[in-house]
Amino acid sequence: MNHQQQLQQRLFQQQQLQQGTRRHFFRDCGVGVGAMALGDLLNGQNSAQAAHPLNDPRAPKSTPLPAKAKRVIYLFMAGGPSQLDMFDHKPMLTELNGKPMPQSYLEGKRFAFMGSSHRTNLLGTRRKFAQYGDSGAWVSDLLPHTSGIVDKLTFLHTCKTDLFNHAPAKIFMNTGTGQFGRPSLGSWLTYGLGSECDNLPGFVVLQSGPRGPRGGAVLWGSGMLPTTYQGVPLRNQGEPILNLTTPAGVSDSQQVEVLDAIKQLNAQRLQHTGDEEISTRINAYEMAYQMQSSAPELMDTSGETPETLAMYGIKDPNESSFARNCLLARRLVERGVRFIQLYHTNWDHHGGNTENLETHLPQICGDIDNPCAGLIRDLEQRGLLEDTIVVWGGEFGRTPMGEVRESTGRNHHIDAFTMWFAGGGFKPGISYGETDEFGFGPVGDSVHVRDIHATLLHQLGLDHERLTVRSQGLDFRLTGVLPARVVHEVVS
Repeated sequence: MNHQQQLQQRLFQQQQLQQGTRRHFFRDCGVGVGAMALGDLLNGQNSAQAAHPLNDPRAPKSTPLPAKAKRVIYLFMAGGPSQLDMFDHKPMLTELNGKPMPQSYLEGKRFAFMGSSHRTNLLGTRRKFAQYGDSGAWVSDLLPHTSGIVDKLTFLHTCKTDLFNHAPAKIFMNTGTGQFGRPSLGSWLTYGLGSECDNLPGFVVLQSGPRGPRGGAVLWGSGMLPTTYQGVPLRNQGEPILNLTTPAGVSDSQQVEVLDAIKQLNAQRLQHTGDEEISTRINAYEMAYQMQSSAPELMDTSGETPETLAMYGIKDPNESSFARNCLLARRLVERGVRFIQLYHTNWDHHGGNTENLETHLPQICGDIDNPCAGLIRDLEQRGLLEDTIVVWGGEFGRTPMGEVRESTGRNHHIDAFTMWFAGGGFKPGISYGETDEFGFGPVGDSVHVRDIHATLLHQLGLDHERLTVRSQGLDFRLTGVLPARVVHEVVS
């Protein structure tokens, strides 16, 4: 019996073993409690179970939302990309380079690093900007490939967040709060919608750059949701997941016997306690067994054509890189994975010897420019962009002011920065929001992180006010308790 036949037999055995309890029923349907509940919500049925997994009778009725997207690829530029050197063209800032920033802009503002060793003089960009496409979007010479796809993108120029240090701001962008222990965006989506993939996790994380993102695994954690909804990092080299391969000297039949015994013991304990984490443990063993064949197949890009590799800017398909991760993201989408998050680190441009706007920013833009454009084009030509949302952005932006220690450094800035979106019902070829003449703050309304989350959920058919989980007597949601709005101006 080959591995595939064993998988089918084990799936059948698992279905037989797990019949009889409500929790087993939910899991055997291929989704979690949250996903089943949201299935009811989207079908216009009673939303009590959807809003409260414990089936709180106080939950209100709900009407279904039309979904424009099925999945998300989130290209997270960890460190804070400088929007003023890439997307937000400010001629006045360049004209007044070196002049003091008017104090009226700075009153009541806080910055991550703005003590006596820093300054508040304006720092104009040295990059050349031009308008591209029918939309006339402004893009600098740092991103020649991105400039060729602007008519497929939706730019938000007035994004706003609350926290100005890296780790808390990353946690905020991913979970809607700066506190530890809350579910990440990918966890909320897999909780609400389940996964379309049986042999890969519903939420996958891919990393590139010199180190991992500040904040670590909490950025893709499941918080108070069952851990089955947390993100699963895949390694670029060697085994995709450590300890996944069958140990030397252990036959397939021996492995099956061990897993069956463990599953039966866990199932008995689940029947006795009803603890959802035991269900998660059973699913983890089953998923690991299935991934022994699916994960290596996913990572094997030898079947990709030279034209496809060139589209992403991949010179060596076996080399770990952001470009290869973008290609893997498309392959994950094809296999039904719900949420894929790519972290590319080291966008911190304070002006030190290695991380400045003159040398390092061009280098890191070169890392991501071609792959991002290639991903959009590849998804589109395969008919996947229409129902896949691609998100590009960091945890915050950069100030119009420079820093004393180097003339090419910018501070963290939370009041107005740029993100872009593509596919999944986002209106292509538009730029939403405008900043003042220095790029310091919005002219008009900001688009807060909560608004971004609400809009993403809306496009996936989820109401951000009703997608909740009960924990410690409270109903938590991704967008929290403060006002959040769907930015209808940028979506269809």
